[in-house]
Amino acid sequence: MRFGLYVHIPYCQAKCPYCDFNSYAAARWPERRYVDALCAELRHYAALSPWRGGEIQTIFFGGGTPSLFAAESIGQVLDEASRLWPVAPDVETTLEANPGTISLDKLSGFCAAGINRMSFGVQSFAPHHLRTLGRIHGPDEAAAAVRLARQAGLTNVSIDLIYALPQQTLEEWESDLTRACALQPDHLSAYNLTYEEGTPFHQWRTKGKLRSLPEEIEVAMFTGTQDILTTAGYAQYEISNYARPGQACRHNVSYWCGGAYLGVGAGAHSYSGVTDGSTDWGCRWSDEKNPNTYIRDVVQQGHACRFSETLDARQARGEFVFLGLRCCDGFAATAFRERFGAELPALFSHVDDLRDGGLLECSAGRWRLTPRGLLLADSVFATFL
Repeated sequence: MRFGLYVHIPYCQAKCPYCDFNSYAAARWPERRYVDALCAELRHYAALSPWRGGEIQTIFFGGGTPSLFAAESIGQVLDEASRLWPVAPDVETTLEANPGTISLDKLSGFCAAGINRMSFGVQSFAPHHLRTLGRIHGPDEAAAAVRLARQAGLTNVSIDLIYALPQQTLEEWESDLTRACALQPDHLSAYNLTYEEGTPFHQWRTKGKLRSLPEEIEVAMFTGTQDILTTAGYAQYEISNYARPGQACRHNVSYWCGGAYLGVGAGAHSYSGVTDGSTDWGCRWSDEKNPNTYIRDVVQQGHACRFSETLDARQARGEFVFLGLRCCDGFAATAFRERFGAELPALFSHVDDLRDGGLLECSAGRWRLTPRGLLLADSVFATFL
């Protein structure tokens, strides 16, 4: 079985107030013990079905701030993974980084360790918006990070940006996109800010300290992103993601296509994929979120699983659809029929309503969201769950 490997590193120098990922602000972190736990967890799963005998296609270090760890630590995890499994010759190996945590020496070390794709969490080039977001870097550091990555020999560089920030204007967002394009990254992610429950941003909005932008401005930012990035040579391949030809993030594309992935680290998620035709709809599970408890559990039992479930046919159908529709090319009607034994409208009676409403279409044998459907994607997805 071919699969993607996700490695979660949960530590940050500061917790951003909009972030709901499993991350923890820390002045110091148990890097050695945490890496040893990651390697132990890898060994645990390498001996179990369905991972035993598989092949790693992609690797992604996410967080948190993985770039806080030393290149030697990242290399230790990569070496252990390659000892346990065959690794595809063209493996895509991504590491997320905060521009305020890197240097040329560190980037060169990551490259030597096996990282071949860097994803920088830039978020904005406007100093006042960076302060609102709680970022530890400034716009000059963000621009320098991309240049240093190239100097270190990294040929695949991605930039993350966030729009619809409190009090952000359309002109400011367009300026962010223009500055990002000037750095000539290979990939750009443009995420609409969401006020996730449990975050300070959500609390501040509830108390009136922050206000969401009017919907019409958010729509203008989304469509403006499409226009600016397309003109600059980036193709939109997913709702929030754009890439130069051949530079789409293969690790994330595998998620959206229902591929198997093994997640290790505090709070990491895994999905075993479909292993036995139509009688097996896949299994997923997640690890203990607290890093110290995670380390303890892995030391004691080889894993730190806290939740697991086997998908039923209804869940599998719904997730196949909404994940596939995230991609601009959608999914093949034949793939759905072969997987579930019926056409999409036969199993989801509201599909005709979505099509009549101009939100969904089937063209050239593929189901996909229309341009209007992309604007209302979350509402469309909810109808399949």
